[in-house]
Order: sequence, then C-alpha cells, then structure tokens
Amino acid sequence: MATNKYELQSSNIEKSSNDNDVVKVTEDDEKENVVTEDTVQLKRELGLTGGISFIVGCIIGSGIFVSPKGVLDGTGSVGSSILVWAGAGIISLLGSLCYCELGTMIPKSGGEYTYIRQAFGNLPAFLYIWVSVILIRPSSMAIMSLTFGMYFSSVFELCGAPQLPHKLAAIACLLTIMLLNCYSTKLSARLQIITTLAKVAALFVVIIGGIYMITKGNTSEIATGFSGSITEPSTIALAFYDALWAYDGWNNLNYVTEELKNPKKNLPRANIISIISVIIIYILTNFAYLTAMTKTELLEADAVAMLWGERVILSAAIIMPLAVMISTLGSTNANAFSGGRSLFAASRDGNFPELFSFVNVKQFTPVPSMVFTIIISVAFVLIGDVSSLIDFFSFSAWLFYGLTFSSLIYFRYKLRDVERPYKVPLPIPILMVLISIYLVIAPIISDPAIEFLYATIFILGGTIFYFPFVYYKLKIPYFDDVTTWVQLIFEVVPVSKFVD
Repeated sequence: MATNKYELQSSNIEKSSNDNDVVKVTEDDEKENVVTEDTVQLKRELGLTGGISFIVGCIIGSGIFVSPKGVLDGTGSVGSSILVWAGAGIISLLGSLCYCELGTMIPKSGGEYTYIRQAFGNLPAFLYIWVSVILIRPSSMAIMSLTFGMYFSSVFELCGAPQLPHKLAAIACLLTIMLLNCYSTKLSARLQIITTLAKVAALFVVIIGGIYMITKGNTSEIATGFSGSITEPSTIALAFYDALWAYDGWNNLNYVTEELKNPKKNLPRANIISIISVIIIYILTNFAYLTAMTKTELLEADAVAMLWGERVILSAAIIMPLAVMISTLGSTNANAFSGGRSLFAASRDGNFPELFSFVNVKQFTPVPSMVFTIIISVAFVLIGDVSSLIDFFSFSAWLFYGLTFSSLIYFRYKLRDVERPYKVPLPIPILMVLISIYLVIAPIISDPAIEFLYATIFILGGTIFYFPFVYYKLKIPYFDDVTTWVQLIFEVVPVSKFVD
C-alpha cells in the first residue's frame, strides 16, 4: 500500500542505543523542520506566550476559589495563612526550576515519567504513570470540573438530587474539553490563552476590589495578624496541601516539551515568569477576600468568590461565578492537554498498550490517550467529592515529585558531562526532596485517613499489572481487536508510522 507523506515538525531527537540513556537534541531542534519521511509526530506549536498561558492556565483553576478556607483552617490566622500561600508559591517555583534543568537536559514529553525512567528504570516509571493515569491526573481534572459544575449550578439556580446538577455540568465540561483537544492542538492553545486572560482579569477585579475596601477602612481581619496561629507541624502540612493544590500545574509544561518551540530558552522563561506572577496574584487575592468577610465567614463559605462578589460588587456579583467557570474550564483544558501527552509518552515506551501512543492522521493529536484520560476523570466525578479527591491527589503527587527531584540529584553524579542548558544549584533539589518527604509523611501522622491507605495500596498494586503485561509482555486477550476498532473509528496510527 502507498505511504502518505506529511509536512510535519520534528523534534529530531537522537537516542543512544540504550533506552535508559539520556537523549540529546540535534541543532535542528531549535528550528521548525519539514519532514517528508513517512512519519507522524507531535508538532511544535507552543511559543513563549503559549507556554506562559499554558502554565498560568494550569495553575489558576479551582484552587484559589476553593483552597483559601482550607489554608486558613489549617493555620488559624490571617498572617500564617499568607505565609503558607507565599511558602507554597516558593516551593512551586523551586520545583519548577528543577524541572527546567530536567526538561532542557532531556527534551522529551512525558514529565515525571520520562525523568524517573531515565534515572531509575522502567518499574518506578511504570508505577508513576500507573498512578498518574488512573489517579493523579483524573482526580485533578475531576476536582476542577466539579468546581465548574458547582458554580454553573449556582449561576443558573439548577435544582435536582444532591450533587446531580454539579456532576452533570462537570461531565459536560470534561467532554467538551476532550472533543476540543482531539480536534486541534492549536484550538486548545488558543482557548488556553483566552481563558488565562479572562481568569487573570477576574482576579485583578478581586484585587482592585480589595484595595477599594481597604481605602474604606475594612482592615479589621487583616489587622488580626498572627492571632490564633496553629503551630502543629502536621496540621500546617495539611494547610500546605491545600495551598500547593492551588499552585499545582507548575510542572505541566514539561509534559509537552516536544510541542514547545525552542525549549532550551522557552521552558525556563515560561516557568519563571508564570509562577512569580501567580504568587503575587494569589497573595493579593487572599488579602482581598479578607477585606470583605470575616475569618468565620470565609471558613463557612462553600463558594468564597461568590460571597466576595455579593459583598463588594453587589448587583454585578454574577461576574464572579462566571469567572470561576472560565478559570476551571481553562485549567481543565490545560491538564487534559498535558495528561494525554503523559500517557502517550508511556505507551510509546511500551509501558502501556501501544494503542495509547497512536495519533490522528489528520490532526496529529493523541486521541486514544486523551479519550482514556477523560473517561477516568468522568468516573472520579461520579464517585468522588472535592475534599477527598484533594487528599488522594496531594499524597500521590508529592510522593512522585520527590522521586523526580531525586532523579535530578542522581543525574548530577551519574551524568556529569551531559549538556545542561539550564542548571540549578544542587541544594535546591536536595531541599525539594526533603520537602516532598515532609508533605507525604506529616499528614499521615496527623490524620491517618483511609484515603492514604487506599492510595498506597493502589500504587503498590501497579506491580500486579507490570510484571505480566510489561515485563513479560503478555498480551491482553482481544486487545488487538479493540485496537483495530479504535484505529477505524478515530483514524489513528502508531507514532512515526503512517500507512494509507
């Protein structure tokens, strides 16, 4: 059969003969090349602006509208809560700097999966992708879409069985994002830029409103400072969980390195600009919240932004739930975009069925991995609630973040001569490993909830699937038939192979 030739942009990655060796990029990686071979590749369509909007879009989602009450509850005072918000931002920034070194040294999509695999081998990488695909990424997207559903229901005053309108709206949000990401990477990137601008504008409205309230003398809550502060380390760790959830997304650009133009320069720039901007916005937003409500009111509010709007902008208060909806829509889109690429990278390496590394022959998007990620997210929407999902997410995520930071330390000693376009001081990854250990252990000691046990069992349970299906390469019965049907329905083919 004839072989079609497509004009595509290639990352021109040169691999060594050993899959676990660090990959290098040729000089042509800095250019947008035309490939006339019979290859199908992901396309480099994200520039610096797109990268910044992608990260900001990932970070600013439901967290700043949901987490303030959790942070304040865990710290006990306004002053301590602001310190936690600032501290969580600094942790995210330091983590991002570590990921910049990893991403410019190993310019492949896949994020943590890619770095863990290069450093520690296939089994730890499989356990990460197992947890990421089935637990971390879907629970994150479920939290954001449920927040979208909650505010959607409040705007339109929907009635029905408890949680039903929320969940239906959340599922509609997820399915819309799935269709968009399957259809076009460019459209997904454009939506990201639009929603990022909208959500930043909405938070600026909150900040300006807070300044206005301060000029009117509404500073009584802010003036309480550190009164009532909680000093229990394990309780503070839970407060950090909530704040770090609001910052989560700082690592997402590393999932799509192969689609980022000039990653050696744009990856560090986009990360640093984005996270510093978000830190400033978050701290000012928290001050603004406390100019319009007391600590007790904030702790009792289910929709903090809506209560703030009712107090400050009165008849225009509907702007706030609409802003939250736009915000969560954008962050769900960004997480779906990166989540699909993570599964794509793992499947390409043989750690998940090859089907999930297939791309659409017309749009060059990883349709099977995207659809699978959304299906699992919908399942979490149906069975979970926001607070329990945050516990699931935070425990599992920081366990593997710590392993990723450890891989950077390993590379410093094992691969000293490898080119590093961007390099962080060694104490930073060491500090991040210690912080990760603290964030994993402290909450378990403070409140040994059943969710932590479930997450641990699930992580270790990945070995049950790894050894028969990955290590010994046993075939899943009838999966070849499933693959054939998926190829026919979605018009997808194996990456780097196109047959007409």
